[in-house]
Amino acid sequence: MTVRPTAAIPVALTACVLFASPALAALGGPYASVAADRSHFAARVASTSAATHTIHTLTLPNGGTVKEYTRSDGTVFAVAWSGRGRPDLRQLLGPWFDVMQADNAVRTGPPRRRPLSVGRSNFIVHSGGHSGAFWGLALLPGLAPAGFSANDLK
Repeated sequence: MTVRPTAAIPVALTACVLFASPALAALGGPYASVAADRSHFAARVASTSAATHTIHTLTLPNGGTVKEYTRSDGTVFAVAWSGRGRPDLRQLLGPWFDVMQADNAVRTGPPRRRPLSVGRSNFIVHSGGHSGAFWGLALLPGLAPAGFSANDLK
């Protein structure tokens, strides 16, 4: 029995390639997400080890920085950022981005500017700043090494 290729296979393969969603690195994701973020932001990366985690500092082309904190198994449990503009938070937070957006949606009244904030037991975000000087942090406390807190993010 001979198997003949059909025109449907290349079309299906092309459709998969064209419509596949980009791989987002994300808070809570594996160490490979740090490399994906480096590529996404066209950043330089330097890593330093601490007793319970590793800090991967990405220096962005605009001079800003993103720090990604990984456990010994490579899981990203926290991120912190600072610089002239906010980095792509959808890239950094992955599925947690929608949670942050929902928790910061204005329910009534006119829209207003305010820092992004989430204070859930399983997800923390604090941010602030002004044009030219933004900062922020996000933490998944349940994934953080024992004794680590949002205060440890620098």
